[in-house]
Amino acid sequence: MLPASAAPDANLFPMFRLKLAYISSLTWLLIETIQETADHAWRGRVPIRIGSLFAQADRVGAGSVPLVSLVSFFVGLTIALLTGYQLRTFGQEQLVPPLVAIAFTRELGPLMTGIMIAARVGAAFTAELGTMTVSEEVEAIEAMGIGPLRFLVTPRLLAVVALMPSLVIVGNMAAIGGAALISKVVFSISYRFFMESAAESLLMRDIVAGVLKSLLFGLIIGLVACFKGLGVRGGAAGVGEATTSSVVTAIATVIGFDTVFNIVLVSWTA
Repeated sequence: MLPASAAPDANLFPMFRLKLAYISSLTWLLIETIQETADHAWRGRVPIRIGSLFAQADRVGAGSVPLVSLVSFFVGLTIALLTGYQLRTFGQEQLVPPLVAIAFTRELGPLMTGIMIAARVGAAFTAELGTMTVSEEVEAIEAMGIGPLRFLVTPRLLAVVALMPSLVIVGNMAAIGGAALISKVVFSISYRFFMESAAESLLMRDIVAGVLKSLLFGLIIGLVACFKGLGVRGGAAGVGEATTSSVVTAIATVIGFDTVFNIVLVSWTA
């Protein structure tokens, strides 16, 4: 028999299988959504409702700009303030602009935006689809011969994936603006020097990495939110549980994929 100390390791295998099953379910949802939408287009019909797509895009994009801008502004300001105080002991305050620009473009901008979108938009997607599921509206849509994935999932998925890069850019600009403001007030770094130094420090791979991360995070958030919403069981209580689970799962998955992405990127560019 295995010693008692080996028992916890045995629990890793069921957990690993559970994670694989969940990832396969998300992959299935993505494949089925693409197939259903493409099949509708192949028959010469409009694959999605343009009005629904624009409505979701307005909510994901314009509706999230104030939150993303405000949070990013204060985080950029705080990072510049704290790092500037440490660098000033070495007389290197001029390193604050490149530090903030690179940190937000490659890492903090996509990650923070992903977390905020998961909490704001992902929760809304799950609650809406969950309410439709428990009230049997999804079954009614399917009974009418309307593909529920094409009708409900595709507009939401396209909106969040397409607008995540734009939101990340808005967040990066707000963060750099906040950092430039505090650097001017506390460290006497002019706005012109700050912006020129930040622009010179950025490489194309930094910008590409941020864009790729934003697209990946948008896809993850949309899939998790829709999957949780369509799988709701148990009435109103189930909707609440699914919404909470959607936010927690999306944030944890985004952070996990961000770590994997960074490891692969560093290994590839090393």
